Parts: sequence; structure tokens; C-alpha cells
Amino acid sequence: MRSITVLAGGVGGAKFTQGLLSHLAPLNTSRETTRRVSVIANTGDDMWLNGLRVCPDLDTLMYTLGGGISTEQGWGRANESRRTSAEIAAYGRGWDWFTLGDLDLGTHIVRTDMLREGYTLTEVTELLCRRWQPGVALLPMSDEPIETHVRLAEPADEHDTGELIHFEEWWVRYRAGVPAQEFVQVGQEMAQPTAQVLEAINTADVIVLPPSNPVVSIGTILGVHGMREALRQAKAPIIGLSPMIGGTAVRGMADQCLESIGVDSTASAVALHYGARADGGLLDGWLVDTVDAQAVPELRSAGIQAQAVPLWMTDVDSTAAMAQATLELADAVR
Repeated sequence: MRSITVLAGGVGGAKFTQGLLSHLAPLNTSRETTRRVSVIANTGDDMWLNGLRVCPDLDTLMYTLGGGISTEQGWGRANESRRTSAEIAAYGRGWDWFTLGDLDLGTHIVRTDMLREGYTLTEVTELLCRRWQPGVALLPMSDEPIETHVRLAEPADEHDTGELIHFEEWWVRYRAGVPAQEFVQVGQEMAQPTAQVLEAINTADVIVLPPSNPVVSIGTILGVHGMREALRQAKAPIIGLSPMIGGTAVRGMADQCLESIGVDSTASAVALHYGARADGGLLDGWLVDTVDAQAVPELRSAGIQAQAVPLWMTDVDSTAAMAQATLELADAVR
């Protein structure tokens, strides 16, 4: 059995993994050697809301790969209602800018109940996935809680005290419209990769950094103590796909995040931010979109084997083609 390990945020990571599974499906049925996919998920977006532990990226991955996602939104459950959130708001509680659907609340209730009984987040996620059957081993990056917070460069409104706010508030409520001074991983000093995460890295034949946010998705995973070292020591080639096309984020607001850490919003700048593994970084290979083909020579001279292929995830077929190109590049640099 060959193993592929993906480091992923929410929507972008889920869409890429969906395409990867589509690409692998006929191969797994026609050959004796099947491919096992493990997804190491960002949990920095996790938070407590209405007394419940909410894990946005884990749930987006699970719902998308399990067929329960709202395709219109790209997150949350399909055919959702929000009567409970409306009732909570009637009591003057909750966040009116981050409402949880009634079906989605069921997931959070089960997760919170199990966490309070002493189960680890990895164990809880495994149980939740028994229902959804996502077709991958879905692994939280750590069992210790880490929450990404944002220190604003200027007040968001008249109520802003200058203290840290949760990343989801900056991302969803303010639409990343308020400049961020820095991103702070609260709890990071206590966190470490799980045994399952380390096994997924150590036994992988290919490790993929999909077009997820390089700062608050992939970057948060890499910030877990011991994660970078495990990846650098992995035998598998590490291949990344640019989340930037023509100087613009594929989705979301990655450019605002990159600006806050002083990285240009270009395909080559993000690759150089990760760095070449031969020079102490992470990447062996990097895919850029065809519109950014001029970046290929620069990246190759920096020790990163780069290629230009179409990178718009317009549908499952186009994303499957991206996954195929990723695996082909891994074979080329192996």
C-alpha cells in the first residue's frame, strides 16, 4: 500500500483532497497497490462557542469528503436550518456573525460531550468519521488545543480594546478588512503532533501541501512543535501547490495574511517562504499555475523543482488533474 499525506486547511484543502480521491479511485480498483490518504488538519480555527467545541476545518473536511457539505457555501451542512441559533440570539447570547446550523450543532454536541468524558480530539474525530466515511484518515494536527488569535494593527471598531481577537472574528466578522499586526497561536507551547500524525508523515510516499492558506492553515500546522522537523526528516518528497494565481489568492483572504508577515502575494514568494528542503526548508517540488510560469526558473535555481500546470479548482475533474500532476512531480523528484 502506498500512502499519501496531505496537510490541509478547510475549504481549499477539502477541495484538493476530493480531487485527489477522484484521481486515485480508478487506480485503487485496477491495481493491487492501493493508495491510503491521510489528512493532517489545521485545528487553529477551533474555538468554544455557546459552550461547544467547534472545529471548522476538521468539519469542512469531514463534511466535504463525506458528501454532507453545503456546496453553495463550501462549509457547513447541506439542507441546514438555524432555529437554535436564532433562539440563542433571542436571549442575547452567541455571535450574530457566526451562527451554527441545527444539524451542525449535533456534531459539536457529540464532540464536546466526548472531550469532556476524556477522549482525545483524534479519538473523537475518528468516531465522527465512522458516520461520514470520508475515505481518508482525518487527523487533527495535535490533541492539545491551539487557537489562532489576531493582534490588530488598529482598532476594529469603537469596542476594540487592542487585545487579541479570535481568528474567526477577524476572518468572518471583519472579513480580514482590519490590518493584522501578528497572528498568535494560543496554546502552541503545550502542543505537539500526535503519534498518528507522526506515523502519517514517517510512512508517507508523498507529502502534499495543497493550496490552503500558507499562514493560518498550513502555517499553523507547521507551527506545532516538532512538525517541521518531522517533515524535514521524512523520506517522502514534499510537493506544494501554489494558493496564489497571478498575484491573487485562489480563494479567501490569504493575501492579507501574507502581507501581515511580510510575504508578497505571488506563487514564487510563497514557495520561497516555505523554502527548499535542500536548504533547510520544506519543499522538494512546487506547482504554479500556467499564468505564473515565469516563476519556474527562479524556483528551480533556489532548489525547488517547479512546474507550471492549470491550478484553478473549478470542478472535481480539474482538481483531479492537479492531483495527478502533484504525484507525477513527486515521482520526478523522488
